[in-house]
Amino acid sequence: MRFPPIADYAFLSDCEVSTLIAPDGAVEWLCLPRPDSPSVFAALLDRTAGLFRFAPTNSTVPEQRRYLPGTMVLETTWHTPTGWLTVKDVLVMGPLADERREGFRRSPGDSIAQRTLLRIATCFDGRVELQVNCFPLFDYARDQAAWRFDGPGYTRAAVASGNVSLTLGGNVPLGVVGGRCTGRTTLETGESAFVALAWDGNVPEDLEDATRQLEQTEKYWRNWMSMATFPDHRFRPYIERSALALKGLSYAPTGAIMAAATTSLPETPGGERNWDYRYTWIRDTAFMLRALHGLGFNGEAFDYFAFILDAVATGKPNSPWDLQIMYGIGGERDLTEQTLDHLAGYRGSRPVRIGNGAFDQHQHDVWGMLLDSVEEHLRGGGQIAPAAWERLSELVDTAIARSAEPDQGIWEMRGQPRHFVASKVLCWVAADRAARIAESRGDAPRAQSWRASADRIKAEVCERGVSDRGVFTQHYDTTDLDASLLLLPIMGFLPPGDERVRATVLAIADELTQNGLVLRYRVDSTDDGLSGEEGTFSICSFWLVSALVMIGEHDAAEALFLKLLSFAGPLLLYAEEIDATTGQHLGNFPQAFTHLALIDAATRLIKAERRRDEAAIDHG
Repeated sequence: MRFPPIADYAFLSDCEVSTLIAPDGAVEWLCLPRPDSPSVFAALLDRTAGLFRFAPTNSTVPEQRRYLPGTMVLETTWHTPTGWLTVKDVLVMGPLADERREGFRRSPGDSIAQRTLLRIATCFDGRVELQVNCFPLFDYARDQAAWRFDGPGYTRAAVASGNVSLTLGGNVPLGVVGGRCTGRTTLETGESAFVALAWDGNVPEDLEDATRQLEQTEKYWRNWMSMATFPDHRFRPYIERSALALKGLSYAPTGAIMAAATTSLPETPGGERNWDYRYTWIRDTAFMLRALHGLGFNGEAFDYFAFILDAVATGKPNSPWDLQIMYGIGGERDLTEQTLDHLAGYRGSRPVRIGNGAFDQHQHDVWGMLLDSVEEHLRGGGQIAPAAWERLSELVDTAIARSAEPDQGIWEMRGQPRHFVASKVLCWVAADRAARIAESRGDAPRAQSWRASADRIKAEVCERGVSDRGVFTQHYDTTDLDASLLLLPIMGFLPPGDERVRATVLAIADELTQNGLVLRYRVDSTDDGLSGEEGTFSICSFWLVSALVMIGEHDAAEALFLKLLSFAGPLLLYAEEIDATTGQHLGNFPQAFTHLALIDAATRLIKAERRRDEAAIDHG
């Protein structure tokens, strides 16, 4: 059985768990009870590792798939030899129960995950036979448990393993065969059937109840979308879907937002560049807050920032805050990496990894990204308590002291530490933002000291991090380029009009691209501790769009942005990378940082376009 292309998967979420559904109607990725827990269905990583299919018999290619507008409800339309059918899939949202759920530290608002995957099929022409095939394999396919009927009839079954109990129910007659629960029914025109998989929850009582749950979930997502301010522009559908993807990657109990919903989807099919991204990276914070506040999702922004402060502050009492590059979605610090050698991997890409060995790396970008996010939090109406400010001040002093040291760089190189230019620039960001915040708090001595340190770091970078041709370099001991240098104008290190910035942006566009899309770096000349190739990094390509807009290259920026939009998945979702030769998406999916960069690039392009239109009117 072939693996679908990564971009062809549909992504569903209830902000407590998430799932990926293949085009043939099979749920191929679901981890319970959290999105970073062991999988229940993992055919995404091994075709024998469990799935849950609800689709027409003997049909595997749908006529059409789409999200219902403004929602995370998937609608798949099927054309079979005997009729037409739609299937709507949703992770159900519903009203709060009286009892608070364990682990919740943030307000859930008026709706909360019902811990149910609901699937409703409706025949709208002819007749169609439907098939249910639910084959969970628990603990990353290391444990199989036997189904049993639950109740007197044929429409409800249950299975359990460890701390996960599943109930499958609906109005389709079911049968149990060991670890597999199957069912089938035939629908005539106008008839509907449903199945629902619940964990720590209840399946709908009947079709009417199932339809009500579907409708209330649609309403939840559209109400959430109505809280935002989206531009009336042709790019709006891409911005909206990106916003929904970011919300779907959030973990409501703590406010965390995952980098991606998956682990070990390869950067190179068949290669070893396979990582677990079901965690929160400090690197994402500033961009995340800017995007959320910019669209009007202030509640999500405050919850996310609260998670970051909680995670950073959870260390030894009365000791300085210890800043890691990433944390678990519950604030966990130990993300020890393991390999699952019994799984074959997506398209044979091994090893399959859980945990992330980079969690204890030293990367200087974290201080700058954290302080930039603090300033963004304050700009969005937030506050910082005096005690938290004192701890943040200690981190600023640490960033300044450590700025003279080499690190692993923003891309988590597993080779020798280097004096990466982007890392130095992010240390400058920490000092620069801290100085501005200190000034606003009337803390003149710190503001003056930190401003002096920021000036010193900038002077060193401009002296040692620029090549003879006036272009910034990957690190001090090379003339190589690196896409992270696009952050120089984006983070305000130098003005876009600076000739070195302009030269660097244009050099990356000309020399660090493949078919117009941006590579992180050249793997043949960079010691990243790994073998094999990787695709172009979508976030870097969107950064290039933003940087081109900033230096006034509007036409080139728009052309690249339109090209990137043409590579969007069928459901407007993006993985981490794009193979510039085939257009196939690579890496974990959907990727938060990619969608953040899309929102930033689109916003800058729209503003630049409107400025140009206004200028044309003024001169008309």
